[in-house]
Amino acid sequence: MKRIFFLSLLLLGAIGVAHAEKADSEKPTLIDSDTLTYDDVKQVNVATGNVVLTRGTLIMKADRVVVTTDPSGYQFATLYADPGKLATFRQKRDGGPDLWIDGHAERIEYDGKTEITKLFSKAQMRRLQGDKPTDEVNGEFISYDSRTEFYSVNNTVNGVSQPGAGRIRAVIQPRPKAPQ
Repeated sequence: MKRIFFLSLLLLGAIGVAHAEKADSEKPTLIDSDTLTYDDVKQVNVATGNVVLTRGTLIMKADRVVVTTDPSGYQFATLYADPGKLATFRQKRDGGPDLWIDGHAERIEYDGKTEITKLFSKAQMRRLQGDKPTDEVNGEFISYDSRTEFYSVNNTVNGVSQPGAGRIRAVIQPRPKAPQ
């Protein structure tokens, strides 16, 4: 019997709305890598070898990154980790001086138009205050909308249950009480 576990978390609750750094969408994309190919006609960049993609406070790292640009100018990035390793991302969130979101997975897809990040296989995302995790979710697939800070976590990818994926785990810390 196939079991599909699905968990949607809205992790805003008592802390109010905090979005990804708004200024990031207006920043240029910088790519540092060992090699880079660029197809101007197809609008495709392929970077390999210790790739670091930076856009404002958004920092993504992987062994291979493919960035495509659509006719409207929106960029889409797919990050691939080396076997046995994980691709990573980190981004500052609005709403406080030291609020961050970070995550890792074997493959990460970032949609610059919708600002949705999808993490595939061995996925984990954490909300941080400084370097201290405040909330954490783990699963085989995580979809994260940075505009609304909405997480969707499950152990299926494209409707297919992942063998041995186990259950989803979420750690949600209590929110500090507001001073009275």
